[in-house]
Formats: sequence, structure tokens, C-alpha cells
Amino acid sequence: MQDYVIRAVSADGFIRAFAAITTNTVNEAQKIHNTYPIPTAALGRTLTAAAMMGIMLKGEKDNLTIQIKGDGPLGGIVAVGDSKANVKGYVHRPDVDLPLKPDGKLDVGGAVGRKGYLNVVRDLGLKEPYTAQVRLVSGEIAEDLTVYYAASEQIPSAVALGVLVDVDLSVKAAGGFIIQLMPGADDKIAQTIENRIGSLPSASMMISQGLSAEDILTKALEGFELAFLEKTEPKYFCGCSRERIEGALISVGEQELKDIIEQQGEAELTCHFCGRAYHFEKSELQTLLEQSKE
Repeated sequence: MQDYVIRAVSADGFIRAFAAITTNTVNEAQKIHNTYPIPTAALGRTLTAAAMMGIMLKGEKDNLTIQIKGDGPLGGIVAVGDSKANVKGYVHRPDVDLPLKPDGKLDVGGAVGRKGYLNVVRDLGLKEPYTAQVRLVSGEIAEDLTVYYAASEQIPSAVALGVLVDVDLSVKAAGGFIIQLMPGADDKIAQTIENRIGSLPSASMMISQGLSAEDILTKALEGFELAFLEKTEPKYFCGCSRERIEGALISVGEQELKDIIEQQGEAELTCHFCGRAYHFEKSELQTLLEQSKE
């Protein structure tokens, strides 16, 4: 099934919803970072959220970054999404492995940790990006994002994210949904949605069974008349370049560049998001040093 993110609204205007199929995108991330199952699930959930949250942005060049830092062995997660559902990300430790939970599921919460924070940075092209932070409640990511929406944006939301990892470490299914109540929605609507979502299989299980994003939202919002709007295809896209890496080297400052030249004579920087390595000879570093003085 092709990856896509779909937006929907209820006929009464009280609900807006997003659902995503991200199996191929998360599989690409797994290959790039060579992640074990738990880091694959953690990164895949966060990339799926970034894809859906990205298309909520209004400006063509707007983007957001989700940063999760817990006290677990995974260390942290970073995912970036833009208004076209392009995403990229990484985990601090791609080789973390823990025993399965008693229910047989991957222990993402244990790997992330339950003490720490979730940070969302929105770059809307203004002087300063908009930043909001909440404490982790479970480390399972979907629940933490639910708290983020309630605390930081005052939007009652239901977030479900899932990644099913196959025995060969590839991604068998990935995706999720975000359902949000709009102004005017009453407690009855909220309770109906909560009850319905509570009876659903996991998002990854529904996707593995062949359900589309529309099917998933129709199940989650049974009884509500939905209008499905635009589809967007998410892609894993880094966008790094040698020019950007050169800019990063210049930005470290004249003294640090001098130290690199004197102590190492060369430099190799690797992009966290795609793993591409950029090598700089001594002569190239000296040219960048001269530029840093300007």
C-alpha cells in the first residue's frame, strides 16, 4: 500500500481528523539508521506524528521538530516534518534492545523512559520559532502527544501511533491517527469518540490487515458523517548538502576551526538524519577558516 496522509472533518464541524499510512517511509528510516525493533518503533511513531502534524501547518515553508528526551536507554528521538509531509529523524541509540512487555509488545516506553520531556518546535518563518514543552507521561509517544495537545494547545485530542516490525527487522506496517475536537464540541461527542477508540485494534494491526487511512478514521469515528479532504504523500527526505555542512563548520567559530586544522588536519561530518558523510581536507578547512573571519 502506498504511503499517504489524509485529512477529514465531520459534517457538523466539531471534529477534525488525520490518518496516515507510513509503512514505506518508516521502512526507509529503518534502513538508513539500521535500527533494532524498539528504536524502529519509537522513531516510526514519531515520524508518523511529524507527517500528520506537518500538514497542519499553513505556510509552504513551515516545519516542525519533535524532540523527545527521556531517562531510558534510547537516549532521545528527533523527528522533523514539513507542510508537505516530508519527514526525517533519528534516535540517539539505534541498537537498544529490551525484553518484550507482558502483552508481547515492544517496550517503547521503557526504552524512551518515563521521566523527561517532549518538545515541539514550530518554525513558521518568524523571527523566533514557537516552542512548547511537556513532561513525558509514558514514553509511548502517542500518549505524550495527547498530553502535549491538551496542555500546550488546549485542543482535546486522541493520538494513536503504531509500528509493526517484521522478523527480518523490516517494517511490516506503520501509521496512526490524530482526532481533535473543535470549539463547540460537547462532552457527549468526546465520550463517544473515547469509547469507540478504546475498542479498536492498534493502528499498526489495522494497517497490517489492509485497512486504508479512510477505513481507520471511519472505524474510529463510527456514527459521525465524515468528509475526506486532500491526500498528501509522506516521504523520508533529508535535504542536507555540502554547502549546509560548510555553513555549520563556519558557524562553530574561528578558534574551533583552528583547533580542528591543527589537531586533526581534516574533518569528516556525518548527517544525523541520513547518514551521509562529508569529508573536508586541510586546504578546504583553511578556506572555511578564512570565511569565518569575514
